[in-house]
Amino acid sequence: MKIKNISSVKGTLAIRDPFILAAYHFDQYPEGNGQMGPNASLNDRNIGNDFDSAKPWRMYHGETIPGFPHHPHRGFEVITVVPEGYVDHFDSKGSKGRYGQGDVQLMNVGSGVLHSEMFPLIHDDQPNPLRLFQIWLNLPGKDKLHEPDYKMLWHEDIPIKTIPSKHDGEVKIKVILGAYQGVKSIDPLPNSWASNPQNHVGLALIEMDPHTEFTLEAVSPTLNRFVFFYEGNNSIQLESQELRKGQLADVDGNEEIRIVNNDQKAFILILEGEPINEPVAAYGPFVMNTERELQDAFQEYRSTQFGGWPWGDQEQDLVNAKEESRFASYHFGERIDRPNVK
Repeated sequence: MKIKNISSVKGTLAIRDPFILAAYHFDQYPEGNGQMGPNASLNDRNIGNDFDSAKPWRMYHGETIPGFPHHPHRGFEVITVVPEGYVDHFDSKGSKGRYGQGDVQLMNVGSGVLHSEMFPLIHDDQPNPLRLFQIWLNLPGKDKLHEPDYKMLWHEDIPIKTIPSKHDGEVKIKVILGAYQGVKSIDPLPNSWASNPQNHVGLALIEMDPHTEFTLEAVSPTLNRFVFFYEGNNSIQLESQELRKGQLADVDGNEEIRIVNNDQKAFILILEGEPINEPVAAYGPFVMNTERELQDAFQEYRSTQFGGWPWGDQEQDLVNAKEESRFASYHFGERIDRPNVK
């Protein structure tokens, strides 16, 4: 059976091992208010916990600027893909940055880290749409307590495979992790489950012109593979079945999967990987193998705060200067990384 299941996505994708969670956010933020918050009333918002999916945008846990103020993690890798909009990052290891407009952040939280991810509304004269995928890729027990690590994949550097159509148009495959159509991604983080090619971890964004098609290659009988049609004005054909916008398909990793677009441009996320096949004990921000390890994680966090928050008293809605461009600063400025903008 090539297609195992099709489900509708309401913010969270129904994925499984080696993935713990996959979230999709699309917020149509209005113009900014000059302070990187929305130029709109917040009177009807549940400030601090604003997740109302019936509204065109959300504040999440932000009070004046949308986003997620600092919180802890342990035991997995966070992959954040931002096709539209901007994210401001701060963490307890002294790193900070601003990324977006196609960039991807890889962050192995390892033994424990505090981080914040806020969504600054930079433009005061036009809307500030934000489109974001966040994927939690699990780690095997032997790798859960490595030193935390992170790096940026600037969109200018992420490889893209372009496949011309037999007719007009083309298919573009942005290869974030793994390999597709003979194109390999930038190297993942060293202790990632994706660092071993035999784990077949793949992550790609597909942009299909109207009336184009492409085929996912068969990989292995144990591969978990998902196809998410996240943007487009019509449906696409996944083998013999229709996949509509906002739907996720769980497909066979040991079969070729043919995807055919209709008469509107379509945008698709591909997510796949071999299972780790270890017990999972997860609660909130921590993902371990046993309940005892989970209790130990909470106890260590209560005792040490994973090193504490080094960014002063501003714990809520911490962002970079409005005029700052995309950048990554590591360990209190020991190294600064910026995209090579042509």
